[in-house]
Amino acid sequence: MTYVTHVFMVIFGYSKEKATELMLKVHNEGRATVSSGTREEMERDVQRLHEYGLWATLQRDDEY
Repeated sequence: MTYVTHVFMVIFGYSKEKATELMLKVHNEGRATVSSGTREEMERDVQRLHEYGLWATLQRDDEY
């Protein structure tokens, strides 16, 4: 779990506290929103997470 926290800090620039919070949400609930933006930005973030060996998916938020 420490590795996931580290990756969130490196890729997204989260503080240790925020990265740990997101890691625990993924661990306990199976998912967490770790980034948002344009489709292109999100595809890049998913790819970066995959490069670190993490499983990540892209989901559209229809609440506009």
